[in-house]
Amino acid sequence: MRTRTAVFAAALLSTTCMASADNLDQLEAMKSTGTPMSALKPVQQGGPKADAINKTLAKIKLPPGFKISLYALVPDARMIAVGPQGVVTFVSTRKDKIYSVKDSTNSGVADEVKEFAPVVAKKNPNGICFSRDGILYSAEQNRVMAYPGAEFFYETPDVAAAEVVKQGDLIPTAEESFNHSARVCRIGPDNKIYIALGQPFNVPPVAKQDLYYKTGIGGIIRMDRDGANREVFAHGIRNSVGMDFDPKDKTLWFTDNQVDGMGDDTPPGEINHAPKAGMNFGFPWYGGGHVRTVEYKDQTPAADITFPVVEEAPHAADLGMNFYRGDMFPAQYKGAIFSAQHGSWNRTVPVGARVMVTTMKPDGTATSTPFAEGWLDEDGSYLGRPVDVAPLRDGSLLVSDDFAGAVYRITYDPSAAK
Repeated sequence: MRTRTAVFAAALLSTTCMASADNLDQLEAMKSTGTPMSALKPVQQGGPKADAINKTLAKIKLPPGFKISLYALVPDARMIAVGPQGVVTFVSTRKDKIYSVKDSTNSGVADEVKEFAPVVAKKNPNGICFSRDGILYSAEQNRVMAYPGAEFFYETPDVAAAEVVKQGDLIPTAEESFNHSARVCRIGPDNKIYIALGQPFNVPPVAKQDLYYKTGIGGIIRMDRDGANREVFAHGIRNSVGMDFDPKDKTLWFTDNQVDGMGDDTPPGEINHAPKAGMNFGFPWYGGGHVRTVEYKDQTPAADITFPVVEEAPHAADLGMNFYRGDMFPAQYKGAIFSAQHGSWNRTVPVGARVMVTTMKPDGTATSTPFAEGWLDEDGSYLGRPVDVAPLRDGSLLVSDDFAGAVYRITYDPSAAK
């Protein structure tokens, strides 16, 4: 990122709606593209699709007093970044789009959903996160973008934008893969950007081990917000697609997906705690929890491996997570971790497709239980697949679903709990 102040981004849309490679130079020159407002095509809300989703939501089981409703129709909805000013919420995809979602009347239902920054070409912009001063960061497959003033520039095709990490510099280009390339990011209490880099294999070849260790593939990296001073914060992670910092002690927690092909009931999914830099969480010697991988069973694991705080259901695909900081929910949920289980893809009896809640005990242990479930039908069919969770400023909880193409809102009414 060449400057920490807002720079205007501009580029003409091509017939495929993808920006050319030299557009970022135009952006930093603060040139208007002249792109018409019609490029910001709204996503139609309501209609038959919304009716079908509402029928599904009527089946979702929640604790007494809680209610789930449709917040917005958002195609391929993945990670959620709530604007610090409370003006707009952004929702990513694994494809080539990020959407802005606005509830202009504070009704609890979005009235405007449209593509954000269509003049900027994007490749798997799954990871989005906000800094406290209003910069939206996007961790793509092999690049990191910054969008200063995103809550202001969402209204037009032209945006303020700059590269934090140039295309091809996040990971070696030879390691680019369609598998495990959906990044996630968070701005830490140290004001650095943290990015999880999933490795592209089920279990990587031994020959890749040294390269991945040095570059942070299969780990979490951190760097200054301008891309300087990059370092590997944590190792031994297969594919994390969810992390957040505990608001109490400012330490990092993250989910991790386990190795496939070892059976329906092993190994477990993970929720991990990384209170300091330099920790190793066991992969590829361990495929999840304490279960050794076949490929590395004859190797001696690294010293001082840290095992998960919580072992989740095998192959439920634990993804986005967020500490609950709001005041709407009952007191026992304050500081709890809400996390999304996307659901299994190769288990003979599917599991997951639900929102979990993890509560901490004074002795440092934690327990996870289902909080919202019912997206997995009795016959094993998916009615939805939750991806991420994020509290709004009013304390309600948003849940994204890339299968249904929707974002839900969970609220609590104490009078309904009686």
